[in-house]
Amino acid sequence: EVQLQASGGGLVQPGGSLRPSCAASGFALDDYGIGWFRQAPGKEREGVSFINVGRKFYASSVKDRFTISRDNTKNTVYLQMNSLKPEDTAVYYCARAPRLPFSLWQAPHYYTNWGQGTQVTVSS
Repeated sequence: EVQLQASGGGLVQPGGSLRPSCAASGFALDDYGIGWFRQAPGKEREGVSFINVGRKFYASSVKDRFTISRDNTKNTVYLQMNSLKPEDTAVYYCARAPRLPFSLWQAPHYYTNWGQGTQVTVSS
């Protein structure tokens, strides 16, 4: 059974850091792209970052602050989030994409399996 388990969110002050993780089971990370999305109350789901075959992509709002990485030995994808801002507050989800055009990595309909989400709150 394919499963994605997101964890590692929490409450952090502005300027702080968090590193959510996405543990995958039932498939090998090497064979799929993994994306991180976030959704704040009253807003649409937004693609944050994506990794596949050594390529990495970032939303302009998080570029230079967030770093996506993958540990194939643990079948886990990480999202290192630095210099966090209140506007980064959202539920963060990871998702699996069997294949997609890289230019469309932020389109949610390309992702077939989603984790349950982890809450990230940036507040003083």
